[in-house]
Amino acid sequence: MSALAIERAVAINAVLRASKVCQKVFQNLVTSDTVIKKDGSPVTVADFSAQAVVNRILYESFPNDPIVGEEESGSLRGDSGKEQRNKVLSLVNTVLDTPLDDNELLETIDRGNFPGGSSGRMWTLDPIDGTMGFLRREQFCVGLALIIDGEVHLGVLGCPNFPVDLKAPEGERGCLFIAIKGQGAFQRKFSSTEETQICFADISSPSAASFCESIVAEHSSHGDAAKIASLLEITKPPLRMDSMCKYCAVARGDADIYLRLPVRIDYEENIWDHAAGCILIKEAGGVVSDINNKPLDFSLGRTLKANKGVVVAHSKIHGQVIDAVQQ
Repeated sequence: MSALAIERAVAINAVLRASKVCQKVFQNLVTSDTVIKKDGSPVTVADFSAQAVVNRILYESFPNDPIVGEEESGSLRGDSGKEQRNKVLSLVNTVLDTPLDDNELLETIDRGNFPGGSSGRMWTLDPIDGTMGFLRREQFCVGLALIIDGEVHLGVLGCPNFPVDLKAPEGERGCLFIAIKGQGAFQRKFSSTEETQICFADISSPSAASFCESIVAEHSSHGDAAKIASLLEITKPPLRMDSMCKYCAVARGDADIYLRLPVRIDYEENIWDHAAGCILIKEAGGVVSDINNKPLDFSLGRTLKANKGVVVAHSKIHGQVIDAVQQ
């Protein structure tokens, strides 16, 4: 049995079940289910449900592994949270083998409150990455990663609305992406268990590249990206989408460069927004760094506080991309 085979199977099961919950909400989207986070970005009932599903499945197999998750249960508690709590509980219990009660639900969500660190095993989870994409009925994903002694060893990304073939956007949707350190990167359809190995598009010059970036300019500077594209003599229009689906698109060759450029000097990226994508890129033949060419450091807590921005590219051109970013 290959290294982390059990963790791989459990993570796939957790992400697929959480994705199923997300699809239920996605297909019957009710805007009254939206809560407003402190940072102003909307989050739905699906966020809480997906976190509860993944945390529960992880706990059943690895009860001693802590979890760094995005959500906490505060707004679901008490009388004021009862209506939404009931919706979350109902959704969660449609996909779990053993149903939860109210208290178990809240405890399960809050299992994601681990502060992170540099030693031992921990999982990190983004129950819905790309909430704006979710609300626009576009791209979002469930991102789960296993970090061991500060290094990402396993990543699984469930992308329920992602085209199996980006050249046929109206065709079949729903993709799962899986990577383990040293074992390669793989894609499978939600409708199948057959896996296909994926890799970066072969490219030798940045001028032939296309790049991927966030739709929302508040997340990454579009103006800076356009200047970098000009320096690299890139003429293709950027591929814009929400969520860690950008990592997936680049890893399988739909685009060649992913730029997430800081819009504020004090902004710190959350580890759950990048861990699963980072291992997928590395295993598909790419390089991930920050804008200063430093590797992403997942050992410092819940954020990438030692890094600024993210630059992803094929190993052949990553250095040239960094040079342009530095300029």
